[in-house]
Amino acid sequence: MIQLDEKIYLYLLGIIPVIIVLFVLLQIWKKRTQKQFAETGLFKRLTPNRSSFKATLKLLFFLLGIAFLTFGLVNPKMGTKLETVKREGVDIVFAVDVSKSMLAEDIAPNRLEKAKRLVSEIINQLASDRIGIIAYAGQAYPQLPITTDYGAAKMFLQSMNTDMLTSQGTAIDQALKLATTYYDDEEQTNRVLFIISDGEDHSAGATLGTVEQAVEEGIKIYTIGVGKTKGAPIPIKRNGIVESLKKDSQGEVVITKLNEEVLVDIAGEGNGEYIDGTNTDEAVEYIKEQLLQMDKKEFEAKQFAEFKDQFQWFLGAGLLFLFLDVFVLDKKTKWLRRLNLFNEKIEE
Repeated sequence: MIQLDEKIYLYLLGIIPVIIVLFVLLQIWKKRTQKQFAETGLFKRLTPNRSSFKATLKLLFFLLGIAFLTFGLVNPKMGTKLETVKREGVDIVFAVDVSKSMLAEDIAPNRLEKAKRLVSEIINQLASDRIGIIAYAGQAYPQLPITTDYGAAKMFLQSMNTDMLTSQGTAIDQALKLATTYYDDEEQTNRVLFIISDGEDHSAGATLGTVEQAVEEGIKIYTIGVGKTKGAPIPIKRNGIVESLKKDSQGEVVITKLNEEVLVDIAGEGNGEYIDGTNTDEAVEYIKEQLLQMDKKEFEAKQFAEFKDQFQWFLGAGLLFLFLDVFVLDKKTKWLRRLNLFNEKIEE
């Protein structure tokens, strides 16, 4: 396992292609100038010790020196041991609505981005809880199995979009059914499910029945509403530009509204609470308080430990290549001329 301490220094690698371009332009200029001075054959006789390969070799040494010194500044660290640690926490699953109605922009920048930010901020407040992520629209999809890897959770979270599921619509019951399969620890006393949605539910008749089954599995259900009850149209964009608004079969513009009633009912039946997601800070703080009040279950987790600095190897290699760049001369070396490794013609 490798960690990078100062990733910002990786931008220094952008110098390398610039240097290569400048080197190529310099070589082109040199050749043109030499042709103006003398013909190729005559120029070789006038400069018998000039090496056409050494300039490229020196450039290679210089670029390798820069690359290794850059990685030295980044300071890679390597985990030398995988150990088991004891942690206490709650099992939390986030079910995020990715239906087209989540593209409505009645809450900035849109409902889906707001939902993703809410989940990300909640994750930031967690310490040792296990988390999982579900995406759902007309069907539910396991985005991330339950884990303690918060970094991976955020990566998968940011990749979620309304095109990831071909089956459109909003079937909360499908998310509930999938969530019941996520909790793999039978001894966990606190299982929490957060449903982040605008409340549109095309399976309303089946949802409350599924909620009862989830409660029997020991799952406490919280709902977080994103959007406005006044509603908003659903923009259809291409390359970030709105081309049109979604319309129904009669050609009327579809107005999607936050359905708080459905979300309140689900939370009530699920022994949880409905949370207004309009104010991110207030919603996250309230959720943090709720989680702190829950009993924590101790479990084992494996993680890399004893991360050791490795920057010295890269700095050493970088300095070595810069040293070679300085001491390798542009002219031909006598013993190399005899070996003729680079097919350089030996002038008589």
